[in-house]
Amino acid sequence: MTVGVLAVQGDVREHLRVLERLGVAARPVRRPEELAGLAGIVLPGGESTAMWRLMRATGLAGALRNAILAGLLAFGTCAGMILLARRVTNWPETFLGVLDIAVERNVIGRQVDSFEAQVAANGLGELPAVFLRAPGVREIGPGVRALGRLGDQPVLVEQGSLLAASFHPELTGDTRVHEMFIQMCRKGESWQHA
Repeated sequence: MTVGVLAVQGDVREHLRVLERLGVAARPVRRPEELAGLAGIVLPGGESTAMWRLMRATGLAGALRNAILAGLLAFGTCAGMILLARRVTNWPETFLGVLDIAVERNVIGRQVDSFEAQVAANGLGELPAVFLRAPGVREIGPGVRALGRLGDQPVLVEQGSLLAASFHPELTGDTRVHEMFIQMCRKGESWQHA
């Protein structure tokens, strides 16, 4: 099983390291053809508009959206959650639009206010979570489950083959969220990129 990490910008190396530490074959994804043969893909934290521009320039944006709609499992963290969301409330553009949530960019702290907190997560217990200019989930569609919360704010959500966190699990040393995604990939039906 191979898991890709979207590698146009952001915390690419950190996610690759966690996946390799967990014994999963992992590779960076920069072009549409590199989606072939993946069991899942991680969309890392970074700057969502910069990531989107680079993805569109290479044709990866459309190819990735089609792959996810065809069943490729995806896990977005921070900016990755923004890329997956159906709607971004404070930005004029929708990115991939595949996860039935509405998010607001840069809600949970500014860069200088970045912080670590404990998140109560269903089935995982208390998780350490790093928040860096994190998105806030403003709406959740009927098929979306909030798996983790910071106070009343959903910060870890799941919808079928999609998992998204508004925090950065790759920066904590705790691998439980990545392990959850790996289990989803192992259980998921095989996906073939056309």
